[in-house]
Amino acid sequence: MSSSEKKPGPRRHQPIYKSFGYAFQGIWECIRDERNIRIHLTMTTLVVIGGIILHISLLEWIICLILFGLVISLELVNTAVESTVDLVTEEKRPLAKKAKDTAAGAVLVSAIFAAIIGLIIFVPKIIDFFSGI
Repeated sequence: MSSSEKKPGPRRHQPIYKSFGYAFQGIWECIRDERNIRIHLTMTTLVVIGGIILHISLLEWIICLILFGLVISLELVNTAVESTVDLVTEEKRPLAKKAKDTAAGAVLVSAIFAAIIGLIIFVPKIIDFFSGI
């Protein structure tokens, strides 16, 4: 093989903008195709609106941003796992089910803890807000 011929293989040493493009394409495809990420993004929007109205602190914003990133990232990973399993097999197989269920479980655990932390942050502020009316 001459030096001008390239072996087919994984994408390597491509411009950084292409890597970002692939990542954004994956995010948009997930948003377009997956109901659960749209639910998480709706909740994120509601928390942001609530945070603005209730004047949460800088530390509370940081906590919320970390939780947004965690839950949304895990939902993206869950979609990747489910898509990969579906690519490999359409048969009902115990390991395929385990992979999909545990990935979904990771999202659920993060969402439950994000909701609990959200309640800890927002319930006292909501009580104060309505006490002042």
